[in-house]
Amino acid sequence: MSTSSRDRLEQALARIADPSGEGARSCLTVYADTARKAADAADARKSAGKSHGPLDGVVITIKDLFDVAGEVTRAGSKVLAARGRPATSDAAVVTRLRAAGAVIAAKTNMTEFAFSGVGYNPHFGTPGNPADRARIPGGSSSGGAVAVADGIGAIAIGTDTGGSTRIPAALCGIVGFKPTAKRVPTTGAYPLSYTLDSIGPMANSVADCALADAVMAGETPQPVEPVGLDNVKIGLAQGLVLDRMDDIVAPAFAQAIGKLKTAKLSDVSLRGLDLMTRANERGGLAPPEAFAIHRDLLAADGDGVDPLVRGRIMRAAAGGKPARSGGGSAGGPSSGGRRCRRGAHRARPQ
Repeated sequence: MSTSSRDRLEQALARIADPSGEGARSCLTVYADTARKAADAADARKSAGKSHGPLDGVVITIKDLFDVAGEVTRAGSKVLAARGRPATSDAAVVTRLRAAGAVIAAKTNMTEFAFSGVGYNPHFGTPGNPADRARIPGGSSSGGAVAVADGIGAIAIGTDTGGSTRIPAALCGIVGFKPTAKRVPTTGAYPLSYTLDSIGPMANSVADCALADAVMAGETPQPVEPVGLDNVKIGLAQGLVLDRMDDIVAPAFAQAIGKLKTAKLSDVSLRGLDLMTRANERGGLAPPEAFAIHRDLLAADGDGVDPLVRGRIMRAAAGGKPARSGGGSAGGPSSGGRRCRRGAHRARPQ
């Protein structure tokens, strides 16, 4: 990999612009000019021995729900794009990332309002999974996960309410992290659930996720050292999490467990899983909070909202009728329906 931030940025921009790739679907707004200035500044600081730290010059992307001064925050929604007012300042995490020298190349696609673990977006298109472009990428931070997997930036900043960084990261073969909700300030991030929303990174390594997390949390990044498994105890949860695994996932799971054979493994039963199922029978916390946030918008322009997302939100207004099988998690895989193959929509570069 080139040691020049500008070179890495140009490679990312070329991938975004490549008509044969997923750039137009994974990246909704491209900051070519400002990113080039930021990359050149980072290279100059490095040459002068005045680096801002380990994130200085690293090319990243941010999810479409973060405020950027002067822009309308869409959150994957054409209704918000038309109704919204330009942000007066950057989101808190965007400010911290810029101060650390990160080079923001683009805003990435997402499920509308961040309310599905599938990654489908009928307005701006659904980026294809890197393993099979006809398959979904997972969501709601779909574009960020695809961008990292496709080499468009080293780190993508997403949000996670019920799996929205971890699900697309898992489906796209990268690392996703959801921190404790209060660890990273959510000021300037369009909300889904005030109780459960977290801001977290996706990257090709745990080390890069830890780096971005530390910067966003206002901490000094520390090196992440590998830990041997010999003295690690791992409990393998039984029951709900393993029920009805299909014949593709099951052998892959067994193969992954095999890589942990030097650790101390044991099967465990967690009563909390059963309690979670009962607690989420009527949708959990996210739907009523999402309804409170979006009630006026849905009343005025509900027909312009993805019907799958609108339906999930409106179930809360109907008294929380039982969710579909597996439902209840704000980012759970069943949210928005079981669409295994992505739609044929293609976003237009902006």
